[in-house]
Amino acid sequence: MASDIKSTNSSAEARALLESGWWGKYNVPAGTNQSHCTWQGISCNGTGSVTSINLSGLYVGLELSDLNFSTLPNLERLILRSCSLNGSSLSYQPGTLSKLAYLDLSQNFLTGQLLNFLTNLAQLTWLDVSDNSLSGSIPSQMGYNLKNLALLDLGQNHFVGQVPSSFGSLIHLTHLHIDGNMLTGPIPSTLVLLNGSLADLNLGYNQLKGLIPVGMGNMTKLVSLVLKRNNLTGPIPATLGYLKNLNYMDLSSNPFNCTLPSELGNLRSLGVLRLSRSQYYGSVPWSLGKLTNLTLLDLAYNQLQGLIPPELGNLNNIVGLSLNGNKLYGPIPSSLGRLKKIKYLELGRNKLNGTIPLTLMQLTNLNFLSLTKNELVGNIPPLIGNLSSLIFLNLSCNQLNGLLPPEIGRLSNLQTLILYSNQLSGNIPVFRDCHLQHLDLSRNLLSGNIPNELGLCSSLNYLALNSNNLSRLIPTKLVNLSHLLFLNLSSNNLYGTIPACLCYLCNESSFDFSHNALDFLKTCQKNITNSQDSSSIRHEKKKNTLYIVLPICFCTTFAVLAFVLFYWHRFTNNQSQAQNMKNGDVFSIWNFDGNIAYKDIIEATNDFDFRYCIGTGGYGSVYEARLPNGKIVAIKKLHRLEAEDPAFGKSFRNEVQVLTNVIHKNIVRLYGFCLHNQCMFLIYEYMENGSLFCALRDDAEAIKLDWSRRVDIVKGIAQALSYMHHDCALPMVHRDISSNNILLNSKMEAFVADFGAARFLIPESSNQTILAGTCGYIAPELAYTMHVNEKCDVYSFGVVALETMMGRHPGELLSTLKSFRSAQRNNLFEVLDSRLPHPTNEQETNIILVLNLAAACVSSDQKLRPTMLAPFLPSYHLDKAFYEEEVKRLCLLFEQQFQNALFFAHMRSREQEI
Repeated sequence: MASDIKSTNSSAEARALLESGWWGKYNVPAGTNQSHCTWQGISCNGTGSVTSINLSGLYVGLELSDLNFSTLPNLERLILRSCSLNGSSLSYQPGTLSKLAYLDLSQNFLTGQLLNFLTNLAQLTWLDVSDNSLSGSIPSQMGYNLKNLALLDLGQNHFVGQVPSSFGSLIHLTHLHIDGNMLTGPIPSTLVLLNGSLADLNLGYNQLKGLIPVGMGNMTKLVSLVLKRNNLTGPIPATLGYLKNLNYMDLSSNPFNCTLPSELGNLRSLGVLRLSRSQYYGSVPWSLGKLTNLTLLDLAYNQLQGLIPPELGNLNNIVGLSLNGNKLYGPIPSSLGRLKKIKYLELGRNKLNGTIPLTLMQLTNLNFLSLTKNELVGNIPPLIGNLSSLIFLNLSCNQLNGLLPPEIGRLSNLQTLILYSNQLSGNIPVFRDCHLQHLDLSRNLLSGNIPNELGLCSSLNYLALNSNNLSRLIPTKLVNLSHLLFLNLSSNNLYGTIPACLCYLCNESSFDFSHNALDFLKTCQKNITNSQDSSSIRHEKKKNTLYIVLPICFCTTFAVLAFVLFYWHRFTNNQSQAQNMKNGDVFSIWNFDGNIAYKDIIEATNDFDFRYCIGTGGYGSVYEARLPNGKIVAIKKLHRLEAEDPAFGKSFRNEVQVLTNVIHKNIVRLYGFCLHNQCMFLIYEYMENGSLFCALRDDAEAIKLDWSRRVDIVKGIAQALSYMHHDCALPMVHRDISSNNILLNSKMEAFVADFGAARFLIPESSNQTILAGTCGYIAPELAYTMHVNEKCDVYSFGVVALETMMGRHPGELLSTLKSFRSAQRNNLFEVLDSRLPHPTNEQETNIILVLNLAAACVSSDQKLRPTMLAPFLPSYHLDKAFYEEEVKRLCLLFEQQFQNALFFAHMRSREQEI
């Protein structure tokens, strides 16, 4: 009888699972006799009852309401991370699972509040609902009902109110993350009651105010403490010096406005100390020199005064030291030359004087050195040529004099050299093995000629030599600088002619040859103007245009071919030297030494330590790594379980294949990869400002994205998609364009990333595909057809464009945009991001263009969607007159449609408020 009951219960569970559609739709055909315990992501106990469901990152658009959780009485683990869960799903049945111990609903689109599902989850030890859109206050009941919690992560949501004081009752809690919300009020003093368990506390990126509780010094189990980006005030409790196990502390970006306590020198286990941008004044405590395990010390952009303590030279393990942007004075201590492991040294924007210490020339691991905007005098030591690892050197805005040492040309890894506004004399160094990207020697006393060898710096994109005493001819080899975006040779004594093709390497606003004795400056400028105007009048002056365009095309084609052949040669050489590891791995690092790259990455991330983790994606974590040559890269590493999953391995290989075939200024660059049966990772260009999704969700970051930058972001995405759809030898579609996959660099420029779902379009093929992409961005036709084409990306682009302007996902606005119902005209700017000021007249024009084109892109009829040959793109695709007419046509066609959608969205918003 008992076995019959167990069999009946097992059948009920199997029926509920199948009826949910989660497995029958994707992996288990209806009517199959296969046991539900063998289905993907399901684990059962000995009686066939489900104990674990793990569908992390595997499905799109799941609804918790589809599964009857009341039929799963023995469920202990529910992991639905990155499953695109939508809506107020937390109001459904997971709250009835009395045995549930592990619940992970992170990285979804959940809304609503937490209260409804907390009642019966008393057995929970792990609760992670981070990276959603949950709102309201954090229920105080959590502190009373969830007594067994060991991990609680509520980060990256929209919670308001205060941190519940009841959290002090969670005596088993080891990890507490509530970062990235809108919490106010003080840090509850009751948290100090967790002194016997809590190891990781993160309250950063909120609006907390008041003092740091003095009792926090009793939380001796703390290993990581993050309170950055709040409104906390000083003083800093001296009791923090009692946290003997603390390894990571970040108190940056708070208005503490106090001195730094010397007791911080007692934190002997500390590895990372971030105290930047917090209005500290007084001196730098000499006791910090006792933190011999410190790898990073960041005191930048405060109001610290006095001398740099010589005791900082005792930090034997320091890798990064930043005292930038303070009021420090006096000489640079020679003791800093003892920091043999240091790679990043930033002392700029102070009042330091004296000469550059010779001892700094012994720091052979140094990658980044900035002494800009001080009062340094004397010469640049010739021994600077010993800093063979240097990739960034900024000594600008000082009073340095004497000869510019030619030994700088020996720095073969140097990518950025900035020495402007000094009194340096002599010649421009000859860079033999040149990787320079940015060279600024302007406003000095340099003489002689511009060396021909500068034309061999094929990666150079910024060159400023203006306001010197340079003479002679402009070397013809500068025309080889195919990546050049900015060129200023003005205010010198140059004469002769400007090389014909050099004029076309930069646009009209980014080069300057003025105030020289050059003969053909006017002719060059005239040719550029003619080239830019020719597209709009080519039907009238076709013959003259050809005389202008053909030389440009010839020069550009030659430069591009040279660039492609050069990198193809380097790529094939690197592949032939790729390391074959013990388990038949594939390892390829472009532009680096493949034999040492794996070791360097492991060392740079301390074997992928969590301190270097800057984000978690659908199938892995992303780490920041500074390589031995100083280059900062992003490492996307598959989790161990995902690395063993064939589906993720296929996505990994697909991303490598795609990114090895595309090169575009708005597509993230892949430097290399490691394919190992237990360790798989990709190495990308580092993007300082993260994803567009995160930037729009953070109020402080969103305000930085002003209207002009947002329009430029939309342009950048459009240009990348245009290249993929129309300019690649084999057209491709991305299939997962979303704000999460748009990354922003230090200049807030947009880069398309994450090509794991991308595929090439095969001519004369049906291009059938499985459903892929992020819910909320997928074109509607893919729900009932499996035919993929570029119009699917166009739809996703439209959603992202609207999200960029609105500051949030358009949601229901998408459905009303597809309707042509007439309604009262409403103010166009009602739905724009209210965190930004009202746009200017010029900005309004661009915003209207973006909104109307976005409305066209999200049309339910893909035939009505425009191609990505949009008005944002350069005029080599279509002539200017065509663009203008296309813009007018689209604006007229969709303006009324868009206005109707705004009206209905506004009315719904008003109803919700009432």
